[in-house]
Amino acid sequence: MRDRHRLRARAVHRITYLGELGYELYIPTEQALHVYDRLVDAGAHVGLRHAGLKTLASCRMEKGYRDYGHDIDNTDSVLDAGLGFAVDLKKPNGFLGKDAVLAHKAKGPLSRRLLQILVKDPQPMLFHAEPVHRDGVPVGYVRAASYGHTLGGAVGLAMIDAGQPLDAKWIEAGTWHVDIAGTLYPAIASLRPLFDPENKKIKA
Repeated sequence: MRDRHRLRARAVHRITYLGELGYELYIPTEQALHVYDRLVDAGAHVGLRHAGLKTLASCRMEKGYRDYGHDIDNTDSVLDAGLGFAVDLKKPNGFLGKDAVLAHKAKGPLSRRLLQILVKDPQPMLFHAEPVHRDGVPVGYVRAASYGHTLGGAVGLAMIDAGQPLDAKWIEAGTWHVDIAGTLYPAIASLRPLFDPENKKIKA
């Protein structure tokens, strides 16, 4: 048992939920304080600083990373949520929900998609449920948001219903605003993450 715990304490996954080069450590509960102390000591000479859940929320929102149960849920198609890359339609024996994904895909171009929204004015805050307008017409609402310190404004994820094929061309052709407490603020809408869209920081 001790050897197994020692092995688990060294489990490091090359994965990030922040949009930067990152790792996740998988350790037994009883070793958490010991590992924490070792990390703090090791990071002292490089300026390691503590960061909490609000920092996590801000970073993942700038990168457009989804949070199941918050931004998306089981009423959303993986295609509408922009997660089509995460399912393998050629997987042997399929997977739960495959037929529904195939049927949705067969309908043609998507008209409902989760977009990243950035408020151009750096002052107002986004929380969630703010209506999103395209050319003066409400087309969806913000599902989750935070302040994007790197992007320089409030940023969120909004589910948009276009009523027609929703692609980059349709997005770029429109003028976008977010209704924050009754005031319409100019915004940028994007299918791709506004922070490091080429994933250069993750691949570094």
